[in-house]
Amino acid sequence: MKIPLNLHVDAHSPIPIRRQLTEQLKHVIESGALPQKQTLPSIRELASFLGINANTVARVIEDLKRSGYVEARRGSGVFVASAPPVRLSPRLREGFLQDVVMRAAVLGMSADDLAVRVLSLGGVPPRAIDGAVEVLLVECSPAELDFFAGQLEAHLPIRVDKVLLGNVATVAGRRAPAGRWRAAVTSFCHLPEVERALKGKGGPVIAFLAEAHLETLHRLAQLPAGTRVAVASDAVDTAHSLVHSLANAALPNIALLGACHTEGTALGRLVRRAEVVVCSTAAAERVREIAGPGLQVIIDDRALDQRAIEQLAVHLVRQNGGGTAVTPPAAHKRNKRIRRNRTKEKRHG
Repeated sequence: MKIPLNLHVDAHSPIPIRRQLTEQLKHVIESGALPQKQTLPSIRELASFLGINANTVARVIEDLKRSGYVEARRGSGVFVASAPPVRLSPRLREGFLQDVVMRAAVLGMSADDLAVRVLSLGGVPPRAIDGAVEVLLVECSPAELDFFAGQLEAHLPIRVDKVLLGNVATVAGRRAPAGRWRAAVTSFCHLPEVERALKGKGGPVIAFLAEAHLETLHRLAQLPAGTRVAVASDAVDTAHSLVHSLANAALPNIALLGACHTEGTALGRLVRRAEVVVCSTAAAERVREIAGPGLQVIIDDRALDQRAIEQLAVHLVRQNGGGTAVTPPAAHKRNKRIRRNRTKEKRHG
């Protein structure tokens, strides 16, 4: 028979494999993915599919028998019980677990960290966490997609679906049933276009800024008053986001000259006016090649701003594991502010 594809075990988790598989099979049965009186895969099939010892699977089956989830029929195999146990409010339980995991992630705790802490505090074996939330990420280049997807997945227990900006309308129309994505994330400059493409497809579009690191801001704050600072990047949007971040820091001792792409003649003109250039590692070689040894270069490989991560986490927690996605009021206010600032930049720009 077909084995439920959401079954998985993590050999590196502090939760024993036996416990992981037992709790996941209970969830599969409770959710109806394995209906009542349905035969289970054989011990050998499960062991082969999951890459674990058959003896471990046999113990799991025995655990499920004792707890009333399955029953054995001589010569026929193991079946889901005709009346398996019903745990109180399964949807509320799952929503609560998702909320806890999401909040823990904002504090830098992985699901495993949380499980171990719960076990140590309460003395109750924690269950394995399964079923990642899916979030859409839209950016203008593959490098940007990979970079920000890695940061989002490192901070939150989600799976990021990456789509290039130029393809978002096509992808949304072709493979985005309403509610598939709990939210979409993109940089602030792409916000209107992404909102138009995803209208009616579910959750909100959350805009972010790629902010300067605190170390960069600290180094800039130590510069003499009036120091002329420029920003360079191999991606135009990246450069403008970084300038926006530095401007928001409102350092009184520096004069921001603006930003520019590392290709073309504009970089040379900007660098000749600057005393300090802030750029990524990838752009530093080109900047130094043009400027020579006299220019101070500050490397800033930008990071996703924490506010966007927290806004996304708050939205996912408020959804409570299901229901219609509604943009939180804070997201509406923040997106309005971003549009207003963007309009001002175009008028003065």
